[in-house]
Formats: sequence, C-alpha cells, structure tokens
Amino acid sequence: MIWELIFVSLGLGVGLAMDACAVSMSNGLNEPEMKVGKALGIAGVFGLFQGIMPMIGWLCVSLIVEEFAKFEAWIPYIALVLLAIIGVKMIFDGARKRKEDEKPVKKLTFAVVLVQAIATSIDALSTGFSLVDIAGTVWWMALISSCTIALITFGISVGGVYLGKRFGLRLGNKAQIVGGCILIAIGLEIFVTGVFF
Repeated sequence: MIWELIFVSLGLGVGLAMDACAVSMSNGLNEPEMKVGKALGIAGVFGLFQGIMPMIGWLCVSLIVEEFAKFEAWIPYIALVLLAIIGVKMIFDGARKRKEDEKPVKKLTFAVVLVQAIATSIDALSTGFSLVDIAGTVWWMALISSCTIALITFGISVGGVYLGKRFGLRLGNKAQIVGGCILIAIGLEIFVTGVFF
C-alpha cells in the first residue's frame, strides 16, 4: 500500500510539476541575472503550493465533497485569468523596451511568484480525488503523497529557473516577451485540459 502510494505520488509529482517548470523557465528568462537564493525561493514557493493543493483537495473530498465539486468547475478559468494577466504584462513590458534605452529588467516580486504558484497549482486540487482512492482517509498517507509532490516540484522548478536563465542571457530584450507567451500558453493548456478533457 505505502509503495503504491509513493509510486503514484512520484508520477503525480512529475505530471503536476510540468506547469511549474515552464513558469520557472519563464521567470529565469525574465530575470537572467537572478541570484541562487531567489531561484531556490521561487522553486520553494512552487513546491509548497503544489504540495498544499492536493492535501486541500484530499480534505475537501474527505469532508465537503459537494461544495468542492461546485468549485472544481471554476479551476481552469481562474488559472487562465491569473496566468494571462501576468503574461500580458510581461509581453507589454518587454515590447515597450527599446534597445537604445535599455533599462534594467524588472525583478520578480514575491506577489507575482505567489500568483504564479497559485495559478499553476490550483488544478492540483483535483488530485485530492486520487489521493482518497489510494490513501483513503488516512491523513499521514495523504501527507506523504503531498510532500513527495512538493519535493519533486521543487527540484524540477530549480532546473526550470536555471534553464530559463541560460536562454534569457542569450535572448536579451526578447526574453520577457517569450516568458509572457509561455505563461499565456500554460494558462490556455490548463483551461483547455480542464474544460474540454
């Protein structure tokens, strides 16, 4: 039972971390001179939210199934709106820059990273359903699964930031536009998957 839980959690972790990885790459593109501490902090926020959301989903399914089912329909719309707003702003800021008047890149704030983390992890709420199937009502098993997902997301997000930083240095001024497009594409992917599949 425990090995099945860990195996499924590893698979869920990799699957759920893909959106966080792409947004982390976008952040690295946006701020190629990012310090190590900030990169780890961004990955930590993504990992934390990817771990918390399935646990919240598990609690909702265990305790208030009907109310959660009503909210679940709105998840793709919320993710699309949040990521589109940040993405459009990044594209607008990147397009406004001129080569002759190159200003320093706007650094990512904690508020922006928080919104990104919520938007990319909100679909993980529904993972709580599969946790109930595997962990049942045993809270510590659901917690092990959530922690596994959080750790995997953290590791993949660190890699995403550094990959983005590498390309960000090469793309220069266009990095912010590319990063914004990535965020919008992720929002659309979450929306299409959540609404049509």
